[in-house]
Amino acid sequence: MDIAVEPTEVSADQALVSIVVPVLDERDSLPRCLASLSGQQPPCEVLVVDGGSTDGTRALAASTQGVRVVDAPPGRASQMNAGARAARGALLWFLHADCTAPPGAVAALRRTLADPRVALAAFRFAIDGDRPAYRLIERGVALRCRLLRLPYGDQGLALRRATFERIGGFEDVPLFEDVRLVRAARRLGRLALLPLALPTSPRRWERTGMLRLTVLHLRLALLERLGVPPARLAARRAQGTR
Repeated sequence: MDIAVEPTEVSADQALVSIVVPVLDERDSLPRCLASLSGQQPPCEVLVVDGGSTDGTRALAASTQGVRVVDAPPGRASQMNAGARAARGALLWFLHADCTAPPGAVAALRRTLADPRVALAAFRFAIDGDRPAYRLIERGVALRCRLLRLPYGDQGLALRRATFERIGGFEDVPLFEDVRLVRAARRLGRLALLPLALPTSPRRWERTGMLRLTVLHLRLALLERLGVPPARLAARRAQGTR
């Protein structure tokens, strides 16, 4: 059974939260993401895991106060696993570089994951834009989370280090590594969906087209559920977003 958690109380738990941000050529998006983390309630640490950026992303992260840079082979799964290995915290929060953390996010995660029944926590999906179609996409994601218990990585997946290590980390696959982690975590405990919105950049929909990208995502999710190998899914996604 899933639980919804209202972040209204300050947690007494003071576990260190390690925030892992995988990047590859994210110079334009990263500053806003890091700025949203700078005011979060401590204790927390921020690790930017660079997969070989060529646009100055690594230098930007290294020059940002309070940020540790970790180098890893390119690939979101391998980068996040490298960040987890380098992290010092008992709690791990995996955050995409084009997401903006809401105020109080770290405190809410710390309190939520202090509940031993909770295996994984995630935020409410939101697109940072005013177009009415974005609200429809958000409702669709909310429905997926409610019916399938399946938040994606752009909702800021967080879990205890012990849970992450018991699962074995992210599977080193080119696509849907987040889905596989969520499914594994659900077998160990409850899923907590926080009502705090985690805005993500609309760049994907603006670049590919709203309808085209939404249909592509639905097709890929169905094929993944039917057992199509991740490498083939990644190739289909690359072709569909050209």
